[in-house]
Amino acid sequence: MNAITENNTLTVALSGRIDSSNASAVEAEAMELREKHPHSGLILDLKDLTYISSAGLRVVLRLKKLEPDLKLTNVSAEVYEILDMTGFAEMMPVEKAYRTLSIEGCEVIGRGANGTVYRIDKDTVVKVYRSADCLPDVQRERELARKAFVLGIPTAIPYDVVKVGDSYGSVFELLNSRSFSKLIAADPAGVDTYVDLYVDLMKKMHSTHVKPGEMPEMKNIALDWVSFLRDYLPAGQAEKLVALVEAVPERDTLLHGDYHTNNIVMQNDEVLIIDMDTLCVGHPIFELASMYLGFVAFGELDPNVTLNFLKLPFETAVLFWKKALAKYLDSQDPQRVREVEEKAMVIGYARLMRRTIRRSGFDTEDGRAVIALCKSRLADLLGRVDTLDF
Repeated sequence: MNAITENNTLTVALSGRIDSSNASAVEAEAMELREKHPHSGLILDLKDLTYISSAGLRVVLRLKKLEPDLKLTNVSAEVYEILDMTGFAEMMPVEKAYRTLSIEGCEVIGRGANGTVYRIDKDTVVKVYRSADCLPDVQRERELARKAFVLGIPTAIPYDVVKVGDSYGSVFELLNSRSFSKLIAADPAGVDTYVDLYVDLMKKMHSTHVKPGEMPEMKNIALDWVSFLRDYLPAGQAEKLVALVEAVPERDTLLHGDYHTNNIVMQNDEVLIIDMDTLCVGHPIFELASMYLGFVAFGELDPNVTLNFLKLPFETAVLFWKKALAKYLDSQDPQRVREVEEKAMVIGYARLMRRTIRRSGFDTEDGRAVIALCKSRLADLLGRVDTLDF
């Protein structure tokens, strides 16, 4: 049994098996190390522990009573299953050991607000999160994806969590899949086929009801966006913007939150949706606003932004948006389609303005240009849009 003390924390490494034949000896040695090394916190490193019986668990429990902040780290899948099944994973922090994965030379197939998706091989992809402290986000997305799958939404379920450099990633099985962005880029003439499939899946999501409290409410998130802009827009405009969002009817139906053609894939003639960390519930206007950003607003000042993001020419992305909106509304009336588009634009430009400001947009020429565009668009739209409902 090895022990080291760092930053006033004692780490004790356990190895092999702990069962009735050696539990007393392990406990005695652990107690001796506690006495020998002054500390304020204790970590049990279980990297080399292959099995723990009920006798070993009782040792851990007695240590927990002496060390309220006890933490278990580098726990193998086999040992974690025992700790989880017996409730120990709920009694104290338990950190699993994650296999290490390299993304060197892997193809980037998508980028989002929280991470980048890489293709590892023809069968699997990994979403690597940007933050090193992302494990709660990883677990949250896995749970959201599971809930969506149970509700009947065709999605890829992450089956493993891996360590990638200083961060973590979720591994998905996507056999020979291709994103709609790639399919459209390869076959621009077939855009109507992909529009139909894209909208059919979106309508399925938007008609799926979710139990209260199961997922975040998009209206609350949007209210945070527009409230932020009170310091940056004329008072009358800011208050109308907030009032418009407050008046959006409550809905318990599913939204993806980042519904664009990188996140819709075709796998063996089956359409799947991926990247589920933005899953929420709410009125479809919030989904349409996110779509407008991805297909139009992001590339409005610089079309290369769209090309880099969606791997589609800006003109193709705009065409897809217009066709998808008309299909979603089941309307060929240009006035009707434009009316709903302007509602989506209100939320879209508000979100883009807030996003740019929070990313130090006032400090760069490009950022200032985006902020000015958003202010101009909002001033125009708020003069005539009186409801976001449709």
